Amino acid sequence: VRIATGARVPADTTAVLRSEHGRLDGQGRLHPTREVVHGQDILPRGQECRSGDQLLPVGTLATPAVLGLAAAAGYDTVSAVPRPRAEVLVLGDELLTEGLPHDGLIRDALGPMLPPWLRALGAEVTAVRRLGDDAQALRKAITSSTADLVVTTGGTAAGPVDHLHPTLERIGAQLLVDGVKVRPGHPMLLARTKENQHLVGLPGNPLAAVSGLLTLAEPLLRTLAARPAPEPYALPLAEAAHGHPYDTRLIPVVLRGAAAMPLHYNGPAMLRGIAAADALAVVPPGGAPQGAETELLDLPWAAAGIEVCFT
Repeated sequence: VRIATGARVPADTTAVLRSEHGRLDGQGRLHPTREVVHGQDILPRGQECRSGDQLLPVGTLATPAVLGLAAAAGYDTVSAVPRPRAEVLVLGDELLTEGLPHDGLIRDALGPMLPPWLRALGAEVTAVRRLGDDAQALRKAITSSTADLVVTTGGTAAGPVDHLHPTLERIGAQLLVDGVKVRPGHPMLLARTKENQHLVGLPGNPLAAVSGLLTLAEPLLRTLAARPAPEPYALPLAEAAHGHPYDTRLIPVVLRGAAAMPLHYNGPAMLRGIAAADALAVVPPGGAPQGAETELLDLPWAAAGIEVCFT
C-alpha cells in the first residue's frame, strides 16, 4: 500500500518501507533492498507525550518552539504574562548626547545602555526621556507614566539638584528600598508610585547603575513576568578581590575555566570592566582571598552559569 509521509497507516500495518529502500521486479512485486524491522518508520501514539503529561512548567518563556509544541499538542490558545512595560527617565543637566566630554559636561552612557539591557531582562521599553535637573518635569513624568516600571538615572542622593526623594514624597510614593549596603550603587532605591507601578532609582554613576539594575530591576521584572528565579551559583576567584570595609562589593569578572577572574576598571563611574565581563562577583565586606567561592550574578547576554542535571 502506497502511503505519504505523515499519513495515518492502514490497520494491521507493521512497518513502512521507504521508496528509496525498495525495488519492483518484472512481475510488479516489491522487494526491500535492506532489512525491514517491526515498527520501522511508524510513529506510534504517545511517543512524545501522553494524556495528562505536563509538557512545560509554568513560567516557561513563550519561544517560537513553545508555540509550535502547544499547537502540535492541540492547544488553540495559551495563557501568557505580557512583558512588563518600562520607561527610562535620564536626569542631569550635565549630560551630553553626542560628541566628546568638555567643560564639565559628560556623555550620557545610561541613555544608550539601559533600554537594550532592560529588554534583555524581559521588559518592553516604551520610552526614553531626558529631563535634566527639573523637579517639576520629573514629577509630571512619573505621575503621567503608564508603564509598569519607571527607571530613573541619577538624583538618588541628597544633593542640591537630587530631586527624586522629594518628588516621591510629594506624590505619596511608598519607599520599599531606600539605599543598600552595596558598593557601587548604595544610593539606589525602589518605590511603589501607584497601584501596579514601581520605580527603580539608579545612581548616576554607570557601574553603580548596573549594580541597581541587576539587584533591584532584574528581580522586579522577573516577578512581574512570573519567571522563576535562577539557581544561585558560585565559583572560586582566580585572584584575590579587594572588598569594602563594611558593605558588599560587586566586581566585574570574566569566567576562565572553573574560576572567576576579577577585572580592573571597576570603579563606580567606570564601564570598561563591565563591558568585558561575563558576570558580577558578590564580594563580602573585607574582601575575598584567591580561591574563595564567590556568588556570581550573570549578565543577561553572557554564557555564564553552571550546568544542572535534572533527574
